[in-house]
Amino acid sequence: MLIIGVILSLGLGGYGISQISNHLFAKTVAYQKLVLVNSLTGHTDWVSSLAISPDGQTLVSGSGDRSIKIWNLQTSGLKTTLSLHTDAVSSLAISPDGKTLVSGSKDGTIKIWNLENGSLKNTLTGHKDAVNSVAINPDGETLVSGSADKTIKIWNLQTGKLKNTLTGHTKSVWRVAFSPDGKTLVSGSYDNTIKIWNLQPPSLKATFTGHTDLIYSLAISPDGQTLVSGSADKTIKIWNLQTGELKNTFNWHKYGVTSVAISPDGETLVSGSFDNTIKIWNLQTGELKNTLAGHTDLVYAVAISADGQTLVSGSKDNTIKMWRVP
Repeated sequence: MLIIGVILSLGLGGYGISQISNHLFAKTVAYQKLVLVNSLTGHTDWVSSLAISPDGQTLVSGSGDRSIKIWNLQTSGLKTTLSLHTDAVSSLAISPDGKTLVSGSKDGTIKIWNLENGSLKNTLTGHKDAVNSVAINPDGETLVSGSADKTIKIWNLQTGKLKNTLTGHTKSVWRVAFSPDGKTLVSGSYDNTIKIWNLQPPSLKATFTGHTDLIYSLAISPDGQTLVSGSADKTIKIWNLQTGELKNTFNWHKYGVTSVAISPDGETLVSGSFDNTIKIWNLQTGELKNTLAGHTDLVYAVAISADGQTLVSGSKDNTIKMWRVP
């Protein structure tokens, strides 16, 4: 849950063409100057997943210590700890209205929480093995989960009812992600492939091949045109989501790429890796802009706030690092 970060489009109303260009350029340059502002401690095992609420006020972390911690992102204070999973928490997702938290775990269950008060609303069972990834449709109605049982399940988020099960991957499904319009689902697997699914009705649309090892992470650009995948083969691949064309491959990480996130303006890609680093890329050109070194062990998760000002990273060193645009 190894995780996927929240991707939202940035409203540009009121800007002229030159102002938009200057605005995006300034934002891209600013990511080169990210500053480490805090290191959050409290988990007693690796930090496997991170999610930031749409309003940018709340950070949620999941860990190999089986717990979920809810933090005030602005003050860095710990608000509460949720401890009902019986194995590592692998993935987290927050609903578009910021009221619901979903967690997937290696205990094979999905838990649905009231994010505002920390109460458990529902526990979903149905997968026959670890739940590696969860994602919520932008409409806030549909939940999707990917599992080591090789399946993807589609649920009604409000009722917990299982709506459909997608099969096609030949090994564990490690990551699932929705397109911004909610009409397309993307999945990455231990079988080294990425599958593109239509949701209405659920059907396989395409399979992308090119990675030579398992797919750890996925992110889709705010305009829905670009798919980014990170793999154990040490590479990041940039795809045209609509045509399947491989547009670029980034090769600068020394070990597997565990997590990827795209900035709200669609200009910057952030990647975390087993090489203990976080890399900042220009998504359009592939230029490596910066390498952030601060973790002392594998980086499992990265996420960017909806305003683009805060980057968070989670690691096997049991810490969460907070980076901000100065």
